[in-house]
Amino acid sequence: MASRRQGICALALLSVTILVTPAQAADSDRQILHLLNRLAFGPTAAEFAYVKSVGIERFITEQLDPDAIAEPLALRFRLAQLATTSLSAAELRQFFGPARAVDGIKPSPEDIRAAAERSALVAREAAEARIWRAVMSRRQLQQVMVNFWFNHFNIFAGEGLERIWVGNYEDKAIRPYALGHFRDLLLAVARHPAMLIYLDNTRNTASPRTGQDRLNENFAREVMELHTLGVDGGYTQDDIETLARALTGWRVNPPDAVQYPEFAAVFDGTRHDYGPKVFLGRRLVATGKAEGEEALAMLAASPATAHHIAWELAQYFVVDAPPPALVDRLAARFLATDGDIREVLRTLFDSPEFWASAGEKYKTPYEFVISAVRSANLPVNNLRPLVAWMARLGMPLYGCQTPDGYHNTEAAWLSPDAILQRIGFATALARGALPISRDGAADGPQPRPDAQRLAALLGASFSPATRAAIAAAPAADRAALILGSPDFMRR
Repeated sequence: MASRRQGICALALLSVTILVTPAQAADSDRQILHLLNRLAFGPTAAEFAYVKSVGIERFITEQLDPDAIAEPLALRFRLAQLATTSLSAAELRQFFGPARAVDGIKPSPEDIRAAAERSALVAREAAEARIWRAVMSRRQLQQVMVNFWFNHFNIFAGEGLERIWVGNYEDKAIRPYALGHFRDLLLAVARHPAMLIYLDNTRNTASPRTGQDRLNENFAREVMELHTLGVDGGYTQDDIETLARALTGWRVNPPDAVQYPEFAAVFDGTRHDYGPKVFLGRRLVATGKAEGEEALAMLAASPATAHHIAWELAQYFVVDAPPPALVDRLAARFLATDGDIREVLRTLFDSPEFWASAGEKYKTPYEFVISAVRSANLPVNNLRPLVAWMARLGMPLYGCQTPDGYHNTEAAWLSPDAILQRIGFATALARGALPISRDGAADGPQPRPDAQRLAALLGASFSPATRAAIAAAPAADRAALILGSPDFMRR
């Protein structure tokens, strides 16, 4: 017992005081680990061996074309067991059922309780689908980009329709476009009912018949400030108001809708402002629904948007304060390819700045938990402990309330208390204390990661201090030391 306490204390001291970049090792192994820490949620032994056999360049090319990568049968089986993830947004709304007053009739307590249970089921299965893909998918870059874009276009799955639509939003508005053209991604996000509710565009309306306007600028402001141009993107308050007017009529379809009942989000022309509009110095030509689409396309093609997206990608994949020269090159590639995300990433992964940044990024709690499970190579049948630990580490899945999403910088997540919490997770995982392989600790001991295999997989990233701490620790503590080391907390 005393030796175990000494090992954990050594780990805590090491993690708090030695946050360093990886040690020098064989270039090829170090580069592969760097690649899998950025284009994937950390290495697995199988993926490390695969990259070593086919080469870094081929692996990058394959990851940039996820549709050509066959997913594991085990993952496809897991996803097929999730009953609600295949439902459309309109079907999910019907499945949710009555939880609020309709036509003045209040739902019964039983209706409210049943709706809450269905909502919890949908939210749980959405989270499971996300984590199964992150852990098991061979399309790792796609999963990384889904995580990136969800934070960029964040919605909060707190309650009601946002909660039941969050998985559909991720699966229909983000995943298909995560490596496509930014314009298509922006339009898909802006049209989704979850975003229309989250940023209050359902309250953004004009009523030509009565002459009464009820503009709500929240959606328009966040689209310009967070999603496209950036806070210093050169727009004015008049541009925000104009975009809000162009987006009037974009709303959620009521559950008892006679028109287009198969769609959860529709354009209602009776709520649209058809007056003339000048946006970003240009007169909008289109009218009705197409007017909002024209304005969004203008935003997607703006040099300010190119710079804003380039900066965020460089921050995520390279360093917290990305080099201006790299950002400029990525922005130029964005503009030259009409916002082709795949081509921008290709330029980024070919940059010397990317390859010089190993260990410079501090993992978010989500990245830390997923990468630990992947590297540990443990069978996972129960995701509830992982979801709980993400929340405990301060990053509940789909739980960021503000539209700017979770930050991915060291300053956002590094603190002594947070490090101790991560060590707690690493220790529990390494000792088989998390019932991830079986549904419940009562079913028997959980499998434990093999410290020797972990060291063989991750050794090229160990600092001398980490190597010394592992060598001096009792064998029973070495897996926890590796997964809770400062080196593993970085990517």
